[in-house]
Amino acid sequence: MFLVDSHCHLDYDPMASDVEGTLRRARDQNVKGFLTIGTDLSKIEVTTAIATSQEDVFTTIGVHPHESEKTLPEQDLYAILVKEAAHPKVVGFGETGLDYYYTHSPREAQQAAFKAHMKAGLACDLPLVIHTRDAEEDTIDLLKTIGKGKVRGVMHCFSGTPWLRDQALDLGFYISASGILTFKKAEGIREVFRDVPLDRLLVETDAPFLAPEPYRGKSNEPAFMVETAKRLAEVKGVSFEDICSHTTHNFLTLFSKVTLSCV
Repeated sequence: MFLVDSHCHLDYDPMASDVEGTLRRARDQNVKGFLTIGTDLSKIEVTTAIATSQEDVFTTIGVHPHESEKTLPEQDLYAILVKEAAHPKVVGFGETGLDYYYTHSPREAQQAAFKAHMKAGLACDLPLVIHTRDAEEDTIDLLKTIGKGKVRGVMHCFSGTPWLRDQALDLGFYISASGILTFKKAEGIREVFRDVPLDRLLVETDAPFLAPEPYRGKSNEPAFMVETAKRLAEVKGVSFEDICSHTTHNFLTLFSKVTLSCV
């Protein structure tokens, strides 16, 4: 059994300067698949190059809500997403969504970019990687109206409410656990995950951010995801091997364009 890091940023420092070493350390911990996430159109060439150079690395393309004010208008963004999705290593869209906590981009710009990603997801039958913070109602509303309840995806680095969890599950979405799950004061998040079905769980690092205990405060990397998976097994009352099996199967089900030779 092995793990897949469903969300990391291999193009971010310090991992970007040592991709080979980063992946080697993760593989030594039985992490055998990696999804490096797009956050800006300017990063497409970089992330696809990383994915192309490594058999077990794949990528998404997208515009993070923080960057949405600086990106293309909705229709132009949609066209670029659809075009770039033809790359064999591009397996989804995002990171997209809404972030009203920081509001680095106006809400209107975030919503327009989010709509473009949803329309591209429907057109290409590829899943979305969704970032949502302090925007739960608008996120679900847009998934139901623009996404027509048919767009697929994952709520990444989930730290939301039970309401958001239930709404996302009802829409067929997956829920991803990050290093936050291991934090000492995160009992509320652990409680939320207790009611996520095993067949809807993913695990991720969001590296280089959110390193789990006992690495908290350090730069995160995919090798550390084992600690999150172990804590998730405790929360769910199942074995570590069960978490490996379920989350890997779920990842390959959602990101159906992915092929891993170790499977």
